[in-house]
Amino acid sequence: MPVAQAKIKPRADDYAQWYQDIIQHADLAEPAGVVKGCMVIKPHGYAIWEAMQGDLDRRFKATGHKNAAFPMLIPMSFLEKEAEHVEGFAPELAVVTHAGGKELEEPYCIRPTSETIIGHFFAKWIDSHRDLPLLINQWANVMRWELRTRMFLRTSEFFWQEGHTAHATHAEAEEEVARMLDVYRDFAREMMAMPVVRGVKSAHERFAGALETLTIEAMMQDGKALQSGTSHDLGQNFGKAFDVTFQNAEGEREYVWQTSWGLSTRMIGALIMTHSDDDGLVLPPRLAPIHVVIVPIYRKDEERDAVLEAADRIGAELREDGLRVEVDKRTGMKPGAKYYEWERKGVPMRLEIGPRDLEQRAVMSKMRLAELDERGRPVKEVLPWDGLGVEIGKRLDRFQEELYERALKMREDNTLLVDTWDDFVAAFEGSKSSFVYAHWDGTTETELAIKEATKATVRCIPLEGEGPPVETGKCIKTGEPSAQRVLFAKNY
Repeated sequence: MPVAQAKIKPRADDYAQWYQDIIQHADLAEPAGVVKGCMVIKPHGYAIWEAMQGDLDRRFKATGHKNAAFPMLIPMSFLEKEAEHVEGFAPELAVVTHAGGKELEEPYCIRPTSETIIGHFFAKWIDSHRDLPLLINQWANVMRWELRTRMFLRTSEFFWQEGHTAHATHAEAEEEVARMLDVYRDFAREMMAMPVVRGVKSAHERFAGALETLTIEAMMQDGKALQSGTSHDLGQNFGKAFDVTFQNAEGEREYVWQTSWGLSTRMIGALIMTHSDDDGLVLPPRLAPIHVVIVPIYRKDEERDAVLEAADRIGAELREDGLRVEVDKRTGMKPGAKYYEWERKGVPMRLEIGPRDLEQRAVMSKMRLAELDERGRPVKEVLPWDGLGVEIGKRLDRFQEELYERALKMREDNTLLVDTWDDFVAAFEGSKSSFVYAHWDGTTETELAIKEATKATVRCIPLEGEGPPVETGKCIKTGEPSAQRVLFAKNY
């Protein structure tokens, strides 16, 4: 059945299939098929990623970072220099053993992340304290071989940015880790309209080779958590592995303190699962490739030229006001079919213009999440041509904020404080999930036992002000002392 005629599976019936249907109907991506575990990101999906890139790149440069590019192939010996790092990534590595018709003397892995090869070059570039801090970002694709894949959320190849920095002191590195986590939080809030919880990962969930990992965690509409960006304190582990040293002000040699941080195309998956509905994709205006679609409507050939001229003129004026506009002049397609398509692609606002609108010097407007009238039909509004761009801008800003408030309310309505094991188990019974704040004794053994029993994991130890007030208590599983509640949820 063609996508245009098929229906999107309701979230309540099959959430996983709903997610796949949204991607298909919105024409965001499709499985690569011939390349196991990979996907093709189609133009509409890639335009969303470009909008994310553009905003993040601006934020990174505002904090002093510069872009660079490093090789995709990493000598296997590089990964083996940091034992914890290679152990953490070993199951996911894709390894190149032959090239140019010959077996390589040393195999290369396709980068799963770039700490090792960047550490190699940092050792060449850094000699003095005057070379620090060194603040680098890379936009790249990476490969982590996955057995179970889901488009955007977990694929063998994906796109991301990875920041890598070197500092003279641990305190400076810790400041960088916290600063970049806040950049991610602000991006999620301001661009994605997605509330997040900032926190510290448990030792078991920590990035391989790091002293500490900070994270932002977001709630999806099924109550599960999505790790949405991480920032790592690498300490001196990679500095020692790759002999990255500098001469301090006193003339002594020291190892640098390093950080890394990353955010990937899984954020498109986060966008889908945070805002979309059973009618299709819902996009925050600040990341929407198209803000406004204009649909000309006419029944007679003699009406056509005047309506199309007005649609083109209005489109041009709105673009001058900074809006991204599409005028849908396709022939042989009824207006209803066009509405159906643009709804599914998540365009925040639709304008309709016909002969009567020309007489009134107005357009008929409809928001992607319009209120319903007493008959259950989406409410449309008449907007005059005069000041149209300013009025649309105000409505898009309001829509952006409403999406955030809606997502925040959903999270608040599905957040629990739990003090007993029975209540904890009940919160995650079957396919259920929510954000549960509960006490934990801090041991990996207990963390794994809780996961085994409920499939819920410690998503993070919330930073101050992120979760409920800090209070001591007893672990829900063992009864041992706990310094504070941590965030549990099932996760993607």
